[in-house]
Amino acid sequence: QVQLVESGGGLVQPGGSLRLSCAASGSIFSINTMGWYHQAPGKQRELVATITNSGSTNYADSVKGRFTISRDNAKNTVYLQMNSLKPEDTAVYYCYCLVRNLAFEDAHVWGQGTQVTVSS
Repeated sequence: QVQLVESGGGLVQPGGSLRLSCAASGSIFSINTMGWYHQAPGKQRELVATITNSGSTNYADSVKGRFTISRDNAKNTVYLQMNSLKPEDTAVYYCYCLVRNLAFEDAHVWGQGTQVTVSS
C-alpha cells in the first residue's frame, strides 16, 4: 500500500501565494511521475502540473509562469509553489503519483485533496 499526504492548502487573497506539499509513503520501490490536479465545483478534474523522476515538467497553460512544481526524490515528496493566485484557481487540489511498489507493480495513487480558495 502507498499513501499520499497533502498539506498547504487554505484561503488566500488574489495575488497571494501558497505552497502545497505531498509526501508519499508505504511500499515504494520507485516513483515515476508526480503531479497535481485540481477540481473546481461542477467541473472535471484537470491537470495542473507534473514532474518526472528526471525532472521534466509539464504545466497547464492557465498556470504557466505562475506555478512551479518540484520534487525531492530522497523524501518522496512533490511541491507546488503557487504565485499570483487568481479566484479561478479556487479548487480542491489532488496530488498524484505513478508508483512502482515492492512487488514491481505500477499503480496510480491519489491523495485525499486539499482545498485552495482564492478570495478577497
